[in-house]
Amino acid sequence: MGDRSRFAGVACAIGAAALFGISTPLAKQLLPTVSPILLAGLLYVASGLGLAAYRMARGRKAVVEARLARRDLPWLVAAIVCGGVIGPVLLMAGLARTPASSTSLLLNLEGVFSVLLAWFVFKEHFDRRVATGMALISAGAFALSWTGRPEFGMPWGALAIAGACLAWAMDNNLTRHVSAADPVQIAIWKGLCAGAVNTCAAVLLGAGLPPLGSLAAIGLVGFFGYGVSLVLFVLALRHLGAARTGAYFSLAPFVGATVSIFWLQESFGVSFVVAALLMAAGVGLHLTERHEHEHTHEALAHEHSHHHDAHHRHAHDPTDPRSEPHSHRHRHEPLTHRHRHYPDVHHRHGH
Repeated sequence: MGDRSRFAGVACAIGAAALFGISTPLAKQLLPTVSPILLAGLLYVASGLGLAAYRMARGRKAVVEARLARRDLPWLVAAIVCGGVIGPVLLMAGLARTPASSTSLLLNLEGVFSVLLAWFVFKEHFDRRVATGMALISAGAFALSWTGRPEFGMPWGALAIAGACLAWAMDNNLTRHVSAADPVQIAIWKGLCAGAVNTCAAVLLGAGLPPLGSLAAIGLVGFFGYGVSLVLFVLALRHLGAARTGAYFSLAPFVGATVSIFWLQESFGVSFVVAALLMAAGVGLHLTERHEHEHTHEALAHEHSHHHDAHHRHAHDPTDPRSEPHSHRHRHEPLTHRHRHYPDVHHRHGH
């Protein structure tokens, strides 16, 4: 069960990183026709609207995920405020004061902060192998964005961008607490709220709407690069926890750089090769992680999509769905056993 959950999480995390990474060079091509702030807002809005349309097309009966509950709202609202309001505002303030050559380096702090918060604030388990893998992936991300001409300018700009990365890292860790719920529903709310904030800010600053063709392209990039990517990211949080998901998602800049080189015919140098080697080594360490020990599950009642595996041997009411996977509120009795596992929704115990 642990390996199946881990591989599903890894696939979702890398898929999220790939979609977001591909969206970066594509969005760059749209910048001549739309302001950066408005583009960010429209991409988020497109993700929310696109996923809402997808959900309506499928219908409620086709959804096997748990709906967001009232107890989830504080976590979700806090995540939206951090990632959709505070983060973008600090980023725009920082970009106005920081040279472009430094910005890409600073933005890599999001992955670092996500992992550090997960480990030392939210107490996710890690060992030397996982820490080394994260360090190699982070080093690859910094090597990829290194220009050789670091010009940090006034410190307030750099601090604002670092603050934006910290806000997004908080968003990632807070979202982990609602990751058992429907990831499409979570992504809809986050996309629409973040999109509204960024779009309103752009309009207040005098930005105008781009041409119709650009709007269509923005909608497509936003749906896949922000919407579907976020759904996969939430699923990865469910299976892997925030630290490991953040580590895999740090591959996004490398994916973006690869697309730029082979599709946009941009040149590459030694930094790209160094980044590839460092990231490959880091991912390799994570993929070969073996975490197994005797652990105790406390009594727990919750709702999420599940199969009847070793952790879901519970009774059903006549009204509960029979096909699998399915979602209904169920209770876990105390259980002590030993198997390979990762910090998913059922393994957030102490060590």
